[in-house]
Amino acid sequence: MASTNLYIGCKIWLISKANNRYEGILYTIDKVNSTIVLAKVKCFGTEGRSTDRPTPARDDVYDYITFRGSDIKDISLCEPPRSHHGLPPDPAIVQVNNNPY
Repeated sequence: MASTNLYIGCKIWLISKANNRYEGILYTIDKVNSTIVLAKVKCFGTEGRSTDRPTPARDDVYDYITFRGSDIKDISLCEPPRSHHGLPPDPAIVQVNNNPY
């Protein structure tokens, strides 16, 4: 089983049980509380998925959203995991930011 740390920093989307799709950067996974935190999150609404409460897409980008794992219907990578910009694979590295400011 691959370490979840491999996916930290990857762009992912998820669909909630309310059929809303969210896209963002995987920030952390809390196995104890069964939550997933995404950073730089955009909500794409229900996008025509069957629901009693259709939701339109939003233009807002949220810094962080914490999702309850039990309320996530589907989750997928938008792009494969990248290396840490040429750095060696190191479990100590959680995230790399090239912007020093």
